[in-house]
Amino acid sequence: MAIVICRTLIVYFALLITLRLLGKRQLGEMELSEFVLGALIADLASHPLQDMGIPMLNGLVPILTLFCCEVLIAGASMKSVRLRTAFFGEPSLLIVHGQIRQREMRKNRFTLDELMQELRSQGVSDIGKIAYAILETNGKLSVIPDPASAPVTAAQLGLPTGDSGYPTIVISDGRILEANLRHAGLDRAWLADRLREKGKARADEVFLMTVDQAGQIYFAGKENGT
Repeated sequence: MAIVICRTLIVYFALLITLRLLGKRQLGEMELSEFVLGALIADLASHPLQDMGIPMLNGLVPILTLFCCEVLIAGASMKSVRLRTAFFGEPSLLIVHGQIRQREMRKNRFTLDELMQELRSQGVSDIGKIAYAILETNGKLSVIPDPASAPVTAAQLGLPTGDSGYPTIVISDGRILEANLRHAGLDRAWLADRLREKGKARADEVFLMTVDQAGQIYFAGKENGT
């Protein structure tokens, strides 16, 4: 049993370190080569865990080899546009000035149902108000609205804006985060006053409370039964 636990921990930490070294971009987005890498690593990592007779190196060496290949491909593709296109493909314009490009849809095997689902998820209901819809190489759909339909910004209206800073969490699921409270230059007395203003007697009645550098507070009390 101890051997099984040790082998499992070795494989686990080897995969954890490998994926961490790939960077956050690979963790957040999945290109074709990264999908292949993930599928192969998952299969290779399972063999030493299923069969105790297989040496650990038989599983770790292929994983390390694949990791090196991915690093080399990523480095080469950053320097060569042709290699980047060969390995990852190119973005496709599915909508141009409100017109759906049916040939591109068929080429990418992207159905109308999938297109409408992606548009709805981004809050877009009128295709005629889309300037461009681009299918990225990682499968995500980027939508650029028509300038006439784009939201108006404060800069366009000439309104003054200020940076309120990054909001700091001071209460998380009923727990007071003392370090964050001190970092924001606040204390328990200030927190107690804000809780009374919100009609709460204790921090454990609060689900989330944040404060930014401008003193703006976001407050969410716990729902009944939580």
